[in-house]
Amino acid sequence: MSDSPEENKDHVLATPGISLLSGDSEFDLDQESAPLSETMTTAAERSRAFKILFLCQLAGGMGQTLVYAVLPPIARRLGMSEFETTMIYSLSAFLWIVTSPFWGRRSDIVGRKPIMLLGLGAFAISTTIFACLVLVALWGWLSMAVVFPLLMVSRAIFGGFGSGNGSAAQAYVADRTSRGERAAGVASLGAAFGIGTAIGPGVAAGFAQIHIVAPFFAVAAVGFISAILIWIYLPERTRPSQRVSAKQEKRRASLKWNDRLALPWVTISVIISFAQTIIMQLCAFYFIDTLDLDLDDATQMVSVGLMAMAMAALFAQIGLIQRFNLSVQFLLRWGAIITIASYVLLIIGGSYGVLVTALTLAGFGFGLLRPGLGAGASLSVSRNDQGAMAGFISGTSATGMILTPFIFLNSFVGYNIYDEMHQAPFVVGALLAVVILLFAVFHPAMKDLNQTADDYEDEEDGIGLK
Repeated sequence: MSDSPEENKDHVLATPGISLLSGDSEFDLDQESAPLSETMTTAAERSRAFKILFLCQLAGGMGQTLVYAVLPPIARRLGMSEFETTMIYSLSAFLWIVTSPFWGRRSDIVGRKPIMLLGLGAFAISTTIFACLVLVALWGWLSMAVVFPLLMVSRAIFGGFGSGNGSAAQAYVADRTSRGERAAGVASLGAAFGIGTAIGPGVAAGFAQIHIVAPFFAVAAVGFISAILIWIYLPERTRPSQRVSAKQEKRRASLKWNDRLALPWVTISVIISFAQTIIMQLCAFYFIDTLDLDLDDATQMVSVGLMAMAMAALFAQIGLIQRFNLSVQFLLRWGAIITIASYVLLIIGGSYGVLVTALTLAGFGFGLLRPGLGAGASLSVSRNDQGAMAGFISGTSATGMILTPFIFLNSFVGYNIYDEMHQAPFVVGALLAVVILLFAVFHPAMKDLNQTADDYEDEEDGIGLK
């Protein structure tokens, strides 16, 4: 270990990718306020912390796609309609949107670790309750009139309290990476979530051989284990609010979603969420309707396309971003261009190969857009506002789950857009991707990323702190 904190700090800022999180260096958090031995994180601690966060995001990704794969057949067994099933998703998504900014801001005050523990605990508990309620309903012990609202409450626990995990984890990484390394650091969390979403259906299929609700218990167990590992092993001895310098503290203010620095990224987050959800929620219907697939074959054929989409996203996040440490501008511009191409192919359609290629391009495009969004938003604010900004981005990431069915599948207004024209949602998606491209090329927020923010002359002093 070097005796000079400055030497270590310089070494970190020159390290590409996410090696900062598992490198050989140690860092000084606040040389004036604490002894050096109390404010340095060893290489082993940093590597272990990153692996724990990776596992946590992996569990979250598995939990998301597992529900999509297992709940529909369960709903059919219980006699639930498609509307009732989507109501469970929509309530959870709405609460996620509302509470994510709050938990992100709280992590700036009480620390990242407590909020992550709360989020993972809520995820594990809500999933366990949900599985138990399904079992009770399948056994006929309670009627659906009683079980259905309880299912909504169980998912509401996840939406209301579990939303803090992602924003706190992203802020934790932001606390421990330099500006140049933040895109790769954020991408690593996205890659973990992406791996989880890719293997979620496989895990569901495997455990479903034991029992239809076994996948829920398995993912809940991963959530409990992740929470225990964070509680015992994740280093964080100093709250983020105590890391800021005196100069930062004088300028400290609570970041709001409509502030000049936050609003552009919140808007783009909503647009990306909407564009991505259009594909995720409608591609299965689109495959069936345009290719005239048999329902027994549709699941397998759609799964191949979604798997290709997930693998392309992983390649973008692991194979490119972490290897080459790409800029935010590059990620958003090329992500938007590739996404536009994917929507054009979806609109053209006509064959199974074309549609699978379109989903593959979509996965690659969104695999660039998501990390670019997270890194750009993080770089736009000072270190003491990282939790608040991460909360805004995490919360708005669920808006598409509400907008897509309401706009394109809403039969209550007497006009179902998707039924009238199957390509219409994808035309809208292409236009949304064009808006993202225009933002990435012309918006002043992109130029500001090349400049030093008000608080950034001080922010690197806190990198790597416990």
